[in-house]
Amino acid sequence: MPVRAEHDRAVLAELLGRDPVLHAYQLGDLDDFFWPYTSWFRRGNQVALLYHGVELPTLLAFAAPADSAELAALLTDLAPLLPARLWAHLSPSLDATLDRWFHLEDAAPHHRMALTDPARLARVTPAGAPLGPADLPELLALYAAAYPGNWFDPRMLDTGQYVGIREAGELVAVAGVHVWSPTWRVAALGNVTTHPRVRGRGLAGAAVAALCARLREGVEHVTLNVRADNTAAVRLYQRLGFTPVADFVECGLRARR
Repeated sequence: MPVRAEHDRAVLAELLGRDPVLHAYQLGDLDDFFWPYTSWFRRGNQVALLYHGVELPTLLAFAAPADSAELAALLTDLAPLLPARLWAHLSPSLDATLDRWFHLEDAAPHHRMALTDPARLARVTPAGAPLGPADLPELLALYAAAYPGNWFDPRMLDTGQYVGIREAGELVAVAGVHVWSPTWRVAALGNVTTHPRVRGRGLAGAAVAALCARLREGVEHVTLNVRADNTAAVRLYQRLGFTPVADFVECGLRARR
């Protein structure tokens, strides 16, 4: 069965919705907010997404271990059609599948985590107020100081799902989302950081707690990605009730000549 482009959101939602935590980012990208920046490919029940809404196109390809061979076959057919340079989020072993066509660069193991123990979250005192487009200059300044190189699209503020903590009028901590979809009932946290001079006081955890309280009013699954070697962040999220549910690799791909 060859790979083919898939344009039917209902079909994609049915396939991805079989494991909404593993596919939370892709489900979120079915929303009108992200849909125009997406290209979807399907082989059987497996789906790959190429997202164009960032400077470097990003390939998302996730599968449960039992389905990895079918997804590897999809990527084998798709690889010659991909851009010469891109970023990728890949389930284990799929990076080796693409090695025939691409040099892999800056590979880093990551965890997908999901909120599985809301009782832990309830023990954290939430703090912060919603941010909007008017807060963009302050937010960019905070990211420049505390989280340079993060993936942040200013349009994400339009979701209304960013929470910030201020001290003496200055924005010093923030928690936000990469995707948020009440339609598909999934959210993925992202762009969480604290200014270096106020770290160690639990501000990021308080902002995440406040954001999760907002998100859980409209979604069923709250997820996030975190580097496996970022032990401080992993421990923070575990303290807030998140559990690692899948591993994957983030890497750059550069076409072989």
